[in-house]
Amino acid sequence: MTDPLAQEAVRVYRRYAVEIVEALGFCPYASRARLDGHTREVPIGAAIPTDAEVLGAVEALADDPTVEVGFVLFPRVTLSRPKLGRWVEHLRKAHAAARGGAPVLAIEGFHPDADADLSCPERLTPFVRRTPDPTLQLTRLDVLDRIRRGSPTGTAFFDPDAMDLGALLEAPAKRPLHERIAELNHEAVCRLGVAAVRARMDEILRDRDESYRRLDPAAPARHAPHSQSAG
Repeated sequence: MTDPLAQEAVRVYRRYAVEIVEALGFCPYASRARLDGHTREVPIGAAIPTDAEVLGAVEALADDPTVEVGFVLFPRVTLSRPKLGRWVEHLRKAHAAARGGAPVLAIEGFHPDADADLSCPERLTPFVRRTPDPTLQLTRLDVLDRIRRGSPTGTAFFDPDAMDLGALLEAPAKRPLHERIAELNHEAVCRLGVAAVRARMDEILRDRDESYRRLDPAAPARHAPHSQSAG
């Protein structure tokens, strides 16, 4: 990785991963996957990346069985959160088509611009996913399947020592995994307070803007607290 901005994109993303996701308990599997070397970040520096370029990164991660969770980072992309959502849906279909209708990866979009809506757990999810740059999270479907079944066998992505893991995987619940994680994240934000969580996120966004600006004055700014994108 020779592009200094790409290097900074990975650095500030890792701040989000460690200081937000792991430190606040937003994902009970993130720390183990990272520490065991089963995550990968792929920055794409184009302001308007082509579908072919992005799908190339997606398929390369899908072809690497050592990667359980990958992240495609877009430090120069300026699209809004709703547009990112529509692009993610397009990429999901393209990935499935490239795999003969049997996708390898679950693809989710994360975006720096999201308000905290505490009205229900699912509506808070965009705020929890407030990454420094628009980001694709790519999770192997077989890993998700093992997590849903509550089996740690064969995957470092499952952390049996994580806080609240027993509640997350409590057998009687029998509800979708994303719902159970959303509820735990909602409880964490309510306990810590939205202002405290937002302050941590905003500090990372400020770091991102300052470091990018030193390298590329034209890089888009992300630090806009309390804002909400329009599609």
